[in-house]
Amino acid sequence: MGWNSWDCYGTTVTEDEVLENARFVRDHLLPSGWDTVVVDIAWYDPTARAHGYNEDAPVVLDAYGRQLPAQNRFPSAEGNTGFTAMANAIHAMGLRLGIHVMRGIPRKAVEQNLPVEGTAWTASQIANQGDTCSWNPDNFGLDHGHPGAQAYYDGQVAQFARWGVDFLKVDDMQAPYHDDEITAYATAIARSGRTMALSLSPGTNLPTTHLEHLRANANMWRISDDLWDRWDDVHAQFARLARWAPLQRAGGWADADMLPLGRIGLRAERGEPRDSRLTPAEQQTLLTLWVMGRSPLMMGGDLPSTDKATIERLANPALSRAPRHGNGQPRDHSGAQKSGEW
Repeated sequence: MGWNSWDCYGTTVTEDEVLENARFVRDHLLPSGWDTVVVDIAWYDPTARAHGYNEDAPVVLDAYGRQLPAQNRFPSAEGNTGFTAMANAIHAMGLRLGIHVMRGIPRKAVEQNLPVEGTAWTASQIANQGDTCSWNPDNFGLDHGHPGAQAYYDGQVAQFARWGVDFLKVDDMQAPYHDDEITAYATAIARSGRTMALSLSPGTNLPTTHLEHLRANANMWRISDDLWDRWDDVHAQFARLARWAPLQRAGGWADADMLPLGRIGLRAERGEPRDSRLTPAEQQTLLTLWVMGRSPLMMGGDLPSTDKATIERLANPALSRAPRHGNGQPRDHSGAQKSGEW
């Protein structure tokens, strides 16, 4: 259970906005079980904008081709310290920090042929330039037949661990299904030495035939594309959750996506600033369906500007009885459970 910046801020969220929402979670929702704050896509793009992605964005990288927070949006990241200061602030509130990343390696790292930390290989040697995301231009895929691909993920995730990241949402993983990428990220998390949940997106037409691989490597996996504040989107989740709900178990949860509730669309990919277009009855139905389907709960609206009635729905003690993504144990790439609260 937690908050994610995507529905309200898209690619543009700032440190002040993350911390403002984190304080709201602490003050109003933590007693009901909401305990995770997730910074979604493009935190490394200083030119991020509403309504889409930038071609050839000037993404911020370190010397080894790993993403760093854009300091014009996350000023505490000065001196290549990444999200360390923000993670410390969020942890001090009793909360966990999550971040989003696209699978693969930044195109900019390949263009500059940056080295892979701790190896003799370079970005151009490990990239698969024929493997790209159809909807985001930032990265190339990795050639997992080359050992440098795993070394790159090991270094990237180790850096996230040093920052204090607790939750890693990795995108462009399941449509199509990239089993080598999923295994590689699970391996990198296990090697990092830090307890970190792995969440996979998106879930376009995700079949249950991948269940055992997902259980062995991830903690959450999306079962749909992005869900917005339209009844048709919610209605389509009835059939998906009916299929996945009997398969839910601690440590591995089918995810029906974020809750498009409250004040959303502030600087989002979809739509103008608005309150959720779902009626109160539709919102109640959505929350009931997510609980019955045992989906993780991630609020997508901006909490400080969300109406009181929505906050009261989220604080309902009945929601805290829904199995949280944090109730299970994270798994290493072999499927063995690790210690920790996830």
